[in-house]
Formats: sequence, C-alpha cells, structure tokens
Amino acid sequence: QVQLVESGGGLVQAGGSLRLSCAKSGRTFSNYVMAWSRQAPGKEREFVAHIAWSSGSIYYADSVKGRFTISRDNAKNTVYLQMNSLKPEDTAVYFCAAGSAAYILPRNYDYWGQGTQVTVSS
Repeated sequence: QVQLVESGGGLVQAGGSLRLSCAKSGRTFSNYVMAWSRQAPGKEREFVAHIAWSSGSIYYADSVKGRFTISRDNAKNTVYLQMNSLKPEDTAVYFCAAGSAAYILPRNYDYWGQGTQVTVSS
C-alpha cells in the first residue's frame, strides 16, 4: 500500500504563489509516476502535471504550462508543485497521486492523497 499526504494549500491573491508538497510512504515500486490533479466545485477532476520518479520526465497540462513547476526530492520521497502567477480559475482541491505509468487521465492513477484546498482571490 502507498500513502500520500499533501500539504501547502491556502488562500492567495491572484498573481501570487504557493508550493504544494506530497510526501509518499509505504510500498515502493519501480518506474512509478507521481502526479498532481485538481478538482473545482462542480467540475471533473483535471490533470495538472506528472513526473516520472526514475527518469524525471515531466509533462504539464496546457492550462498550467509556464506557471507551475513539478519537482521531486528522492531523499525525502516528496513531490512538489510550485504554483506561480496564480489565477482565480486555479481555485480547486489539489490531489497528489501515484501510478505505474505516465497517465493523463486522473482515474488511471492507483493511489491518492486526501487533497489540499487552494483558493485564489481576485
């Protein structure tokens, strides 16, 4: 089993920044991928970014490209999401996930954290 714990959400004004963290513990499996997704009220869960743990390969959704940066710290088993130039439409619950491949569809990931709220005021 894999446990994921997110932290770092909060309230920020438009144009501001936040950094989310996701600490992973439990089972370790090779070639896994860590991802961030988000879900706004009344909307489906949306892919944000993923990073392959071994290779460091990264992919972003178009909506966040150039503003968000995903990274990892191998020693701490932690993945980060640095969010800059935040917009009100970035408001959502942000979830960390782990899976066996670089999926774009959130439903394909096997393990999920509890989520952390990000609210961007205009």
